[in-house]
Amino acid sequence: MYVKICKEAVMESNEYLNFAKEMCIEAGKIMKKYFYQDNGASYKGDKTIVTLADKEINHILIVKVKEKFPAHSVDGEEEKFGKSKYVWVCDPVDGTAMYARHIPVAVFSLALVVDGVPEVGVVYDPFLDKLYSAIKGQGAYCNDEKITVNAYKLEDEKSISHFDMWPAAGYNVIPMLNELYRKTYFISVGSIIRACMCVATGDFTCCIFPGTKGKNCDIAAVKVIVEEAGGRVTDLFGNEQRYDEPINGALISNGIVHEELVKNAKEKLEI
Repeated sequence: MYVKICKEAVMESNEYLNFAKEMCIEAGKIMKKYFYQDNGASYKGDKTIVTLADKEINHILIVKVKEKFPAHSVDGEEEKFGKSKYVWVCDPVDGTAMYARHIPVAVFSLALVVDGVPEVGVVYDPFLDKLYSAIKGQGAYCNDEKITVNAYKLEDEKSISHFDMWPAAGYNVIPMLNELYRKTYFISVGSIIRACMCVATGDFTCCIFPGTKGKNCDIAAVKVIVEEAGGRVTDLFGNEQRYDEPINGALISNGIVHEELVKNAKEKLEI
């Protein structure tokens, strides 16, 4: 009986992953379509940008979830549907500020979150044709090749890290950077999710993300992909958190440097 249940669970997870991958391809086509023309960019209340691609991808996801998994809900950055313990959490275009300016640094992100925990996650970069994916407990992959985090410390010469900041961010992380920049090379690539995939592949050592309200959409897929690659993802203060509701920022790392980042956050950030 136990073996049968396990097999059914694996088959179900694979079905979810296949659905998510199919959505990646659909989203990628839409992102490319609007990238080369007027993308209808406009500003939201928090001074972030939304484009026609964001809205169209989010809406198509809702239509497809209703057809395929009618008991599930959708928490999209631009549109939501239903209420369920099974939630498809989506950022239709992460890196919109770059995308809206026709700079090809943007990705699509989708996770299936069950009772607050990301179980399946995908991220797709249509400009590099890289599809990152993970099922909880089954490893992380890029274009079906296994990926792992690096083993660098912050002070290692090859260590590169990423931070995000914008006017309506939940935290001002500059006080953290004032100390950490003396140890590691910090850059901001314009897409937190794209940067987190660099942690998953070992290219970056860590990412610091100050987002809170509505920003579970940015980190849900990241959580399962990075951790299945051997890394660690928590809130800014080292705590686990739910990904079907607003988050308390995020630290994304190779695991080795995580406690150092948590210590710095607790000392430098206003809680």
